[in-house]
Amino acid sequence: MLVLLDEDKIRTALRYETLIPTMTRALAGFSTGRVTQPVRTILGVPAHSAFYGVMPVADETMLGCKLVTVYPHSEPTHKAVIQLFDAATGTPLALLDGRLITEMRTAAVSAVATQLLASPNARTLAILGSGVQARAHVAALRLVRSFDRIRVWSRNPDHARKFADEVGAQMTSAEEAVRGADVVITVTHSPTPVLRGEWLADRVLVNAVGAVGRSTHELDSAAMSGTVIVDSRAAAEQEAGDVILAGATIYAELGELIAGTRPTAPEGRTVFKSLGLAVEDLAAARLVYEAFA
Repeated sequence: MLVLLDEDKIRTALRYETLIPTMTRALAGFSTGRVTQPVRTILGVPAHSAFYGVMPVADETMLGCKLVTVYPHSEPTHKAVIQLFDAATGTPLALLDGRLITEMRTAAVSAVATQLLASPNARTLAILGSGVQARAHVAALRLVRSFDRIRVWSRNPDHARKFADEVGAQMTSAEEAVRGADVVITVTHSPTPVLRGEWLADRVLVNAVGAVGRSTHELDSAAMSGTVIVDSRAAAEQEAGDVILAGATIYAELGELIAGTRPTAPEGRTVFKSLGLAVEDLAAARLVYEAFA
């Protein structure tokens, strides 16, 4: 019987405490070849400045595919469904609402990067953006680092103020948020840079999450001048404007660092460019499915 799982059911089964280690294993599996996953196919919807993505993936026990739409001017901006199949028989197992899974697995992957790449003594978090992902990132990153200070900026001051009040943060300008921060998160829909390299400390981790597409970038070239880590090298070379427009050299995939197939990133500025992978959706959806199967 095909199991249908809506967002209310998913919310009862998905927790960052289990999702973060699950993403760690999924990324290592991807980067060591234990998962089959092509770069996603993206169809533009120019009439609405939107796009539609198809994200298939297969591992030893399950096949999965996420169908996702991103409409920047429609709330929620990201909408999706995830289909799971049994890898041995091809039998459809479950159809899951993908919105919350996308939200949480994205923040959980940033938490994995922060756990691995940020200073153990990181105390100041800067967030550029004030939407769904900003809130999710605060929840996830608080599980891997003890932040004394959170500084928030958004292009919408009302949204920034509300978000800052919710999470106990200080609302500032973008520059004031970033200067002296140990960890910086960019989660905006801006097609042009909101983060400038001149603001960054010598040792800082930037989790660059918001920009997707060859022509969009949240970070200027100076901000991309540090060690660049990606979730997928093939995907970043095809659709990460932050990497492409800066001509940045990719040091490693995050999964390679987790698995130990690449040396630990050198100290200094580090940028983790996150695009989102189907293997992350598969691993998160499997957690939910197994809770109800």
